Amino acid sequence: MASAATSAVRRTVHATIHSLSSASADLTKVAINLPSSYSNYVTSNSSSVSTIESSLRSLTYLLPGARFHDTELASESVHTFVQLLSIYHDHLLKNRAAALALTPTVLKVRNLKLQQPKPSLHARYTTFWTSSSSLYNKIATVLKIAQYTELLWEMIARRRGGEKAKWRVVVMLESFKAICRLLLMRLTNLRPTVTPPMPLREDFTPVEPEEQDEEFAEDELKSDSFDVKDALGDAGVPTPPLSDSGKQAPSSLTTTEPYSMPRTGFTLPTLPSPDTVPAYLLNHVLTADDVKPAKQLLHQLTSLRGQAAEIMYILRPLIYALLMQRIARTYGYEGSKWKRNWTPWLVGVSIEYLSRQLAKRDLAAGVPGGARTGLSALERDELKKRGWQLAWWGMRGAFYENITKVWVHGAAASLKGKPILDLLGGIMEEYEFLWSNYYFSTSTM
Repeated sequence: MASAATSAVRRTVHATIHSLSSASADLTKVAINLPSSYSNYVTSNSSSVSTIESSLRSLTYLLPGARFHDTELASESVHTFVQLLSIYHDHLLKNRAAALALTPTVLKVRNLKLQQPKPSLHARYTTFWTSSSSLYNKIATVLKIAQYTELLWEMIARRRGGEKAKWRVVVMLESFKAICRLLLMRLTNLRPTVTPPMPLREDFTPVEPEEQDEEFAEDELKSDSFDVKDALGDAGVPTPPLSDSGKQAPSSLTTTEPYSMPRTGFTLPTLPSPDTVPAYLLNHVLTADDVKPAKQLLHQLTSLRGQAAEIMYILRPLIYALLMQRIARTYGYEGSKWKRNWTPWLVGVSIEYLSRQLAKRDLAAGVPGGARTGLSALERDELKKRGWQLAWWGMRGAFYENITKVWVHGAAASLKGKPILDLLGGIMEEYEFLWSNYYFSTSTM
């Protein structure tokens, strides 16, 4: 009996050890295959991944302020994580797009669309530099990471060390970003920096096949068996009716509903609406900018005036942060009186406005046609972005503390007690907490 019991225990122990080793091997295999499985999912469902990222960002936007303890830090942590994850997704989708571009046979078999929409000028310019210079790609990626994490670092520094530690971190981050932009300017042979310095996701995301395309592809990849009875009728020969009398007339083709062929059963794709045809043609028309080499979409800054204008634009956030730190140190980092000091705000606005005017004069003197007709569409878009960035000075520094903040409080108070609008007023108050206490919440660079 004792030997039987001992053997039974041994068998149980061996079986348990074997099951544990098998489970461990399975878990190890799953862990090893997890990155590739996740990569395949992201590249195969890019639209779904983008939707999930947008939903998570929207969720963090609804919890910005101080309604609950640590809410702003928690929401910003989630927002930063989503932003960093999107960089990794962009990396996967870029590799996928490059692989598809090198395998046209696979594209044809899978019935994917080979004709992509015409890439934007920003995509052409940034793609050229990221692909031709690995250093540009690394610096642009690091700069993007710094922009995505800067507000979180500021919140952590303020929570741990107060205003003194916060402004120390702000100056360090602005210095790092300024160095990155100056390096990008040097790597592009003294050309202005663009925002953002890397292609957007929609510019390189592979086109996913439509459902009808997948059905056609599956039918084409089936065996080559040919059913004469189905194709030619019961008699084995075509027997079309001599007239359509006594039969219901087939429905006419429409542009919104697919048409099913009566004999073969295949479904024809829907026809494009008349409004989409001109838009499609205009999207594929080549312009003067489309035939330019990618690196010539931005003019080189050959004059000292143009280079000084760009350097001033790059260094403006750092100078403003240094002045704010100095004013805060003068007042001992206490209270809010130092926030209403106009010196940093006036200096920052003056530098940005002066750099913009110098850039326009340099373009007028060095580019045929000047700033009105001699610029490419990419240069006009970049100037327009920088013009809109000037409006953010109304949410910054002394202007916000002395003028805008009063208007925000008044607008939020007027919405209190009203259905639906009360929620909007609460959100404005919560964002007012961010705008008043955090430098990077209104940063544009």
